[in-house]
Amino acid sequence: MGAGVIFLGITPTIVRQLVVKPNQLEKELPYIKNNILFTRRAFNLNAITKKAFPVQASLTADDFGSGSDITKHIRLWDRRPLKSTFSQLQAFRLYYDFNSVNTDRYHFNNTYRQVMISAREIKDTNFPPSAQTWVNLKLQYTHGYGVVMAPVDRIGQEGLPEFIIKDIPPKISVPVAIDRPEIYYGEETSSYVIGNTKIPEFDYPKGNDNVTTHYKGSGGIQIKNGWRKFLFSLRFLSTDILFTNYLTSNSRIMIYRSIQQRVPTIAPFLSYDQNPYIVISGGRLYWIVDAYTKTDKFPYSNIYKDGFNYIRNSVKITIDAYNGDVNFYIVDKKDPLIETYRKIFPSLFKDFSDMPEDLKLHMRYPKYIFTVQADMYSVYHMTDPQVFYNKEDEWAIPHEIYGEEETVMNPYYVIAKFPGVKERNEYILMLPFTPLNKNNMVSWVAAMCDPENYGNMVEYQFPKEKLIFGPMQIESRIDQNTEISQLLTLWGQKGSTVIRGNLLVYPIKNSILYVEPIYLRAEKSELPELKRVVVAYQNKIGVGPNLNDALDEIFGGTHAQTQAPPAVKAAQPLKTPDIQELINQAVIDFNTAQEKLRAGDFAGYGEYNKRLRKILMDLQESIE
Repeated sequence: MGAGVIFLGITPTIVRQLVVKPNQLEKELPYIKNNILFTRRAFNLNAITKKAFPVQASLTADDFGSGSDITKHIRLWDRRPLKSTFSQLQAFRLYYDFNSVNTDRYHFNNTYRQVMISAREIKDTNFPPSAQTWVNLKLQYTHGYGVVMAPVDRIGQEGLPEFIIKDIPPKISVPVAIDRPEIYYGEETSSYVIGNTKIPEFDYPKGNDNVTTHYKGSGGIQIKNGWRKFLFSLRFLSTDILFTNYLTSNSRIMIYRSIQQRVPTIAPFLSYDQNPYIVISGGRLYWIVDAYTKTDKFPYSNIYKDGFNYIRNSVKITIDAYNGDVNFYIVDKKDPLIETYRKIFPSLFKDFSDMPEDLKLHMRYPKYIFTVQADMYSVYHMTDPQVFYNKEDEWAIPHEIYGEEETVMNPYYVIAKFPGVKERNEYILMLPFTPLNKNNMVSWVAAMCDPENYGNMVEYQFPKEKLIFGPMQIESRIDQNTEISQLLTLWGQKGSTVIRGNLLVYPIKNSILYVEPIYLRAEKSELPELKRVVVAYQNKIGVGPNLNDALDEIFGGTHAQTQAPPAVKAAQPLKTPDIQELINQAVIDFNTAQEKLRAGDFAGYGEYNKRLRKILMDLQESIE
């Protein structure tokens, strides 16, 4: 028996060494074929169609002229520094918070525009400890208020975003209505509140006073009687609910208000995207969440690093920010997992056709599943078993410089015209690829987001005989540019933090344009300002205070909106005796401006900035 065990133990090793290893490709070929076939099915890689992208140096100044809308769709704002900017300029009170900034698109007067949007929510932990009372947190400060929106391409004064929706109550400069700006359900709403009580709820600040309201929606559960009060006091271990005199029979207690908690409580068998986003539709605010079906039981498919080997984005979920109404819409009827769940819970799911048409316009292909597919496609675009076995053409997701660190490039949304598909703008999610361990680009993959073509994916392949610069090669060229290097060094010496934004690769016609914004954050400030835009095309680098100036450096033309920055001069001796007085006054005005900004006095902030600018001009004249 012992000999048999030993024989069984060594037999696989003998077979592998003497039979498989000398003929490995031949013996493993059937398994490699199955692995390629089923992995591509499991991650829906077969849906990616391939097209040639004949890169040409065909762009001219006319392509960016007054009749073109290309520059309107090039994103200059990055969500990370913009979150700080929104918080500094639009929070107004210490308890307001912008949890995340997302990109979306809207039709304004028949113009398709990409925007950055963020919800203004109340964050309980922002209250001083002395103000974190049960009455304040559960009865009075019950909801956030409104959104902030800025176009992706516009730069306002002082390098700040140009708002098209701002302030409280909302000031809106585009044709969109917000009739219900209150946010009772959101990302920051982590605990229960009770609406429509005897205490008026804080709605929004107005000067030195507060505007109040009473909840009029259908969200939550009505507290009809003392028995329900008793049950809820047990549920939340709160004697305040039981003994307070502020509740009425019409009061409503709203629980599971966090959308990250609310949706999984309803359908825990789905996986959920960690990046919900808010949209304006029909005068109301809605959250949209993507849901996934996953399994690790798909035959022959390779396991992804997160532990599954099959995934589909089968469900879109909408949540009304005022009432908390949740709707699950199936967008992929070919997914057997979601169809099985639908048979089990027939009343839970709705057809995608039942979704309101205006909400459909805000559907977008999720970054998470796109990243998963991109990771898998970097290997499984190879369908020839021998090429796959030798890993002859393995790709990688490129790196970029963000801030001061090298990091993996994330997929990004753009509005662009699909080369060779349709001559109209599409909202797409895209990402370039480089060969493994090399920096030149070989292709880019895009997923369409607009309803007509939603979910269609295309890989655009670059000519193999041409060198197409990859993101890190462009980053290196930016580092080597004398003008940019001088600016970055000068800003760094003044104690400011330079933030290099996302390097975005834009397909325009049959050409590739690279754009990178550069932000500057002053020392002890949380207000990043967009100071320069860098554009790369072919072998040229352009830099300017805005996109048009940077384009003019490359293509010429008449786009200039502001003058280019003066060349950095060597330090010269001061010539007049009042220089120190000007410097002292500049410091005073700067500090006063910052105090006005923190206090929400934007008129005062602007006035002291004007005074500071005048002093700096006087200083410049004094040293010339």
